[in-house]
Amino acid sequence: MSAPDMAADTVQQRALAAIFHRFLDRIDAGLASGGIEARLPDGTHRLLGGRRAGPVPIVALHRWRALVRLATGGSVGWYRAWADGDWSSPDPVPLFDLFMRNRVELAGVARAGGVSKLLLRGWHALRRNDRDGSRRNIAEHYDLGNDFYREWLDPGLTYSSGIFDAGDTLADAQARKLSAVLDRTGTRPGDTILEIGCGWGSFAAAAAAGGRRVHALTLSTEQKAAVDARGLPGVSVALTDYRDVAGTYDAVASIEMVEAVGQAYWPAYCDTLARVLKPGGRAAIQYISIADDVFDRYAQGVDFIQRYVFPGGMLLSESRFRALCEARGLAWTDHHAFGLDYAQTLRHWREAFDNADKAGRLPVRLDARFRDLWRYYLMYCEGGFRGRGIDVAQVTLVKAG
Repeated sequence: MSAPDMAADTVQQRALAAIFHRFLDRIDAGLASGGIEARLPDGTHRLLGGRRAGPVPIVALHRWRALVRLATGGSVGWYRAWADGDWSSPDPVPLFDLFMRNRVELAGVARAGGVSKLLLRGWHALRRNDRDGSRRNIAEHYDLGNDFYREWLDPGLTYSSGIFDAGDTLADAQARKLSAVLDRTGTRPGDTILEIGCGWGSFAAAAAAGGRRVHALTLSTEQKAAVDARGLPGVSVALTDYRDVAGTYDAVASIEMVEAVGQAYWPAYCDTLARVLKPGGRAAIQYISIADDVFDRYAQGVDFIQRYVFPGGMLLSESRFRALCEARGLAWTDHHAFGLDYAQTLRHWREAFDNADKAGRLPVRLDARFRDLWRYYLMYCEGGFRGRGIDVAQVTLVKAG
């Protein structure tokens, strides 16, 4: 390359870097708490934010393309940039925490738009949770193989947040959670509980041990096989959509299933609760919600988890979901939120996942890119709960007597 060409190339690189630094200025202005120690492709270092207390992750931008993907694709683009090596961090969890706790101030900085948004919304529309769609979506996530989940969940295979006390193991926290849900049903030995979304049977096992009968629903063939294999007395499990369940029950339990329903089908889910509960019966619900201050924007887009992990998934707007329940005569009582316990649960899962991966115990059919995707997913969720923009809670819904 001649000297004039080299000079022109240098000028272009500086002009390009200046554009990206202006984008970083917008991120800097939107960090009301915490900051980012950024190492940039032009060899410079910047501290973004840092004006108030909060996490200060280290982020290395290896290519400016990472910022293009963030600006045009939001969380989906940011994941793609990470997967392709455009950026890295020794610990991404504080970065996701930071993004979440500054979610309002950063609202206009990183979100899918234009053609990217249209394509994502079109893809998401094809994953709607009608009866056929729900079966496909559930299979894509939960039928990855019981041998996969067994390597990093607790021994009871409970795939939802535990409730921790000081000194608890993950198994202790999960047992406490299951006991809390059973207590909320208000049932006694001999009563029958409908469980909507039974996972691999840990709640059904806890309820059966307490003398309850359980009719468990799932759309996952792998989960049904696992529950059947437990041979639990008084427990039946069926591949049945919640909309098609028949009969009346003393109580309902549903642990982190409603996130798979989708906003368009929340009324149908609430209709089912009201229909199957006996007068005065209780539904014990554990659910994940997203803050109302970002719900509308979240509902209008497609995020990383919806695109790559939970097709058809949708976190709740607590206020909207509560209104639907109350409109159907289901009183909203005894609400308890414990989001930081979910962050702790996710940390346990990721440590077990990493150990299994290093030891070569994860199924060989799941390649390195898949394993990296799931590692990212576990870190992404942990940061979201630490940033308090998403939460997990239990509530008891009581049908009028």
